[in-house]
Amino acid sequence: MQHALALAQRAEAEGEVPVGAVLVREGELLAEGWNRPIGSCDPTAHAEIVALRAAAHREGNYRLPGTTLYVTLEPCPMCMGALVQARVRRLVFAASDPRAGAAGSVFDLACHPRLNHCIEVEGGLLGQVAAERLRAFFRRRRRAESGV
Repeated sequence: MQHALALAQRAEAEGEVPVGAVLVREGELLAEGWNRPIGSCDPTAHAEIVALRAAAHREGNYRLPGTTLYVTLEPCPMCMGALVQARVRRLVFAASDPRAGAAGSVFDLACHPRLNHCIEVEGGLLGQVAAERLRAFFRRRRRAESGV
């Protein structure tokens, strides 16, 4: 999760919402990603999607069984759908997302009975650190927008 937090810092330095993600299998880093929708003009360029795309390309397969995704913010419905499609085994997230979280906060797509794959979920790992980073980012953004 420390590496994901460092990637979140990179996203923030690029003017993006500070979210970072790393995908591992058996202790090996397969791919990493950080939020990039603004810079890439791509609404799907969330940290999780960027990491999944890189891993799938590296593996030569869109299925990524046996993997664990570490991400600094609970995934949204789009990202959870991609994790299910990729057959990610486990998700570990830092901060919960009470507005759009899809791993139990608002929706629970990790193991929805209508979907064909269940993902093990663990939330809260370094959650305070990630949550404070996000709060500080949005405070600064609101101040900048208000001209204060």
